[in-house]
Amino acid sequence: MSYVVASKIKEFINGKGMMSAGDLSEHASKFLEEALAKAVKRAAANGRKTVRGEDL
Repeated sequence: MSYVVASKIKEFINGKGMMSAGDLSEHASKFLEEALAKAVKRAAANGRKTVRGEDL
């Protein structure tokens, strides 16, 4: 499952005068998935069922 919009990543990178590899969005999605999993664990450890921005 992808959690990012590949075209938006490419647009951002191109806007910085750089090019993006074809696998960038796949890796960005995996990075995001791992960060969200950590945020869920942190919220649970704090006794909450709501994940907040501060959990990231």
